[in-house]
Amino acid sequence: MAIEIKAPTFPESVADGTVATWHKQPGDAVKRDELIVDIETDKVVMEVLAEADGVLTEIVKNEGDTVLSGELLGKLEAGAAAAAPAQAAAPAPAAAAPAAAASAGGEEPILAPAARKLAEENGIDPNSIRGTGKDGRVTKEDVVAAVEAKKSAPAAAAKPAAPAAAAPIFAEGDRVEKRVPMTRLRAKVAERLVEAQSSMAMLTTFNEVNMKPIMELRAKYKDLFEKTHNGVRLGFMSFFVKAAVEALKRQPGVNASIDGNDIVYHGYQDIGVAVSSDRGLVVPVLRNAEHMSLAEIEGGINEFGKKAKAGKLTIEEMTGGTFTISNGGVFGSLLSTPIVNPPQTAILGMHKIQERPMAVNGQVVILPMMYLALSYDHRLIDGKEAVTFLVTMKDLLEDPARLLLDI
Repeated sequence: MAIEIKAPTFPESVADGTVATWHKQPGDAVKRDELIVDIETDKVVMEVLAEADGVLTEIVKNEGDTVLSGELLGKLEAGAAAAAPAQAAAPAPAAAAPAAAASAGGEEPILAPAARKLAEENGIDPNSIRGTGKDGRVTKEDVVAAVEAKKSAPAAAAKPAAPAAAAPIFAEGDRVEKRVPMTRLRAKVAERLVEAQSSMAMLTTFNEVNMKPIMELRAKYKDLFEKTHNGVRLGFMSFFVKAAVEALKRQPGVNASIDGNDIVYHGYQDIGVAVSSDRGLVVPVLRNAEHMSLAEIEGGINEFGKKAKAGKLTIEEMTGGTFTISNGGVFGSLLSTPIVNPPQTAILGMHKIQERPMAVNGQVVILPMMYLALSYDHRLIDGKEAVTFLVTMKDLLEDPARLLLDI
């Protein structure tokens, strides 16, 4: 029975997709729920699985083709998978050919009695020994050599072969170019970034945070935290999310968005956390972050990171968000001006923790400092609101007890 393989039903926000990778080719056997083809959209990569056991008989849409929701991708012949392995196994008898070829002419080798006894005692197949005696006779010395070779074989097999050096993409000295199509995700990110810069009155304000209090708190409780919360590690991002939530409550304009001529104020804090993946930058969203504990935030971010690397993030997980946090510090960035993710009106940029000499009560002290950057849409957010928001975050992070006491 022929089964049609169709593209998944795309959400309303996704118009079409592109065939990214066929994991099976015509004639390949497939099992039920086995991955057949990946469809890449502007936001996520969607997997198409086999509906039944069978054999892929036809590919209608090739890699790189654009497909619509529910469009035919290929065809699967159900129930034919059982026959495919049998056909593939047919050449197996040929594997015995080398052993048979050892005795040219089909005759068993001639062994001296002592040689035969020695071969039997050591489990050596006479057909595998090349005789050096008269008329091809296998001598005792030939068997001894075979025994020694057998003993040394496992040692040689245990020693892994030296890995082949990875071939460079381009040979040194060559003036060549490599052209590859931009993924839909990266193209969409590029489009949105250009749109943000051309449609917003974007401005960035900066401040710096003394990270010593949080670092000391983390060092003191990280082991107990991980043990208490079933392996969830205490990082820095959860502190920043909690501080951002509190600052957004105090400055609701930073948590708002613009819809035409209307300002939409959100009574909740859905925090997007920018995550880098092989396919581009994605921003999964922590829903109702105002109700989440530090452990829940860390667990959610960790899960997003795993899904981003595996390409398993769903559109629902990346849709919406009222505010975004981007951490360029993990890559070593000391300072940057992040670009707002529309329709949001602000984004916070975290950076590398760097020890710097700071003046504290008239004394020069070396402290671990981090620059914070807040990019915002000046059409909605005034400089006073933006600076106040960033100062609030600085105060909360430098005295993390205030996050717990809600003051």
